[in-house]
Amino acid sequence: MTHHLLIQFVTWFVLCYFILLNGGYLVLNMLSLRTLHRKGQEEMLDDLPRAYSGLEPPVSILVPAYNEEATIAASVRSMLQLTYSEYEVLVVNDGSKDGTLEVLKCEFGLLPFPEAYRRQIKTKEIRQIYRSTRFPNLRVIDKENGGKADSLNAGINASRYPLVCGVDADSILQRDSLEKVTEPFLRDPTVVATGGTIRVANGCEVTGGFLTKVGLPKNVWALFQVVEYLRAFLFGRLGWSSVNGMLIISGAFGVFRKDTVIMAGGYRPDTIGEDMELIVRMHRLLRAKRQPYKVEFVPDPVCWTEAPEDYKTLKNQRIRWQRGLAESLNANWGLMFSRNGGVPGWLAFPFMLLFEWLGPLVEVGGYIFMVWSFLMGEISWQAFTTFMFVAIGLGILLSASGLLLEEMSFHIYPRGKQLLALAAVVLLENLGYRQLNTMWRLIGLWRWVMQKESTWGTMKRKGDWQASTPKGP
Repeated sequence: MTHHLLIQFVTWFVLCYFILLNGGYLVLNMLSLRTLHRKGQEEMLDDLPRAYSGLEPPVSILVPAYNEEATIAASVRSMLQLTYSEYEVLVVNDGSKDGTLEVLKCEFGLLPFPEAYRRQIKTKEIRQIYRSTRFPNLRVIDKENGGKADSLNAGINASRYPLVCGVDADSILQRDSLEKVTEPFLRDPTVVATGGTIRVANGCEVTGGFLTKVGLPKNVWALFQVVEYLRAFLFGRLGWSSVNGMLIISGAFGVFRKDTVIMAGGYRPDTIGEDMELIVRMHRLLRAKRQPYKVEFVPDPVCWTEAPEDYKTLKNQRIRWQRGLAESLNANWGLMFSRNGGVPGWLAFPFMLLFEWLGPLVEVGGYIFMVWSFLMGEISWQAFTTFMFVAIGLGILLSASGLLLEEMSFHIYPRGKQLLALAAVVLLENLGYRQLNTMWRLIGLWRWVMQKESTWGTMKRKGDWQASTPKGP
């Protein structure tokens, strides 16, 4: 192949890849729009009395906590004030080295409580189980450090109810979020997992475990993530959910049928993407058994979480996410193109493989190649302009679409000033932030190949969006 033909081949490959990548997301966007439109029509029924009111399945909320002394009290208080008929909160202190356990003892009046611990899934040793003297539905498990997945498994072992809901310890749940995220389990007995929307809490105000004021973060890194989360949840996951192909439920807020999780063997402690890995494994096992099931994303139950505000923490988080994605897909090759794979095996898995897992390699290589080729005069300015439109112009269109879906459906940020700020971010995040994110994902892919870094690590929390937290019930 001559030099000129090689340049032409690579140019067309890069252009086609970016067109397929953004075209795929546009299709998901259309699916999300259809789902939100249908949901808007159904919302009229929400005002009517519900036939199943008070019959919701009991839920055990599992809160793995490692060095979360800055945010744990407000998070637990937000969970204790949910509007739901029957639930318990199980905080799992995963051998924290800070004052997490002491904060919990002080805030909630914990006392040691001897009870049988049924080990259905293998975990690290349990040191003590505490029960709150102020809130009868709050228990705390103190265990040896084993990671987030191990903590969730310990919570599943100690849970009393048929549904388990994993919630990050730095998160705040809206009062009706549990009610909404469990609705699919009532509608359809084949539902095995549901997930809700995660939003950035930086810039908001929380008092006594309640979100009292929605705001935007002043920190630019957190501001970029507001738009990023809108795009990821409102058409990434909602689009796949509409065709039962969702492979990710965020570990920050997801509900699972406990017997299905135990059947699958629980969360894998040797992966740092335990939330995605469990969902992909459930797809693989249930597809192999030819058992009817559904995994749903519910867009309106909201969980607010603190986003990283500094370069280093954000970079480390994204590297770990990419590594977790690689581990999840690599452990479940049996799903891809399997005989009974359906949408997860024939569409979602290959899409994630090509555009999310290997995507950073092609994207970074594509940017370098196109810029180098243009500067060296190897490609025309028309080809370079087309590339910039496909890579950046369509990216802006997708981000704008995420913001539009948010405004049409939920209107969380009502002030004009907030919308203007978000519109500016929609433009700016495609001019450096997304490319930087792709670089971090490429590092994550490289570290997975080299098998470097296998622990979740420590996230830097500020917790300054939480106002004073009153003590006592």
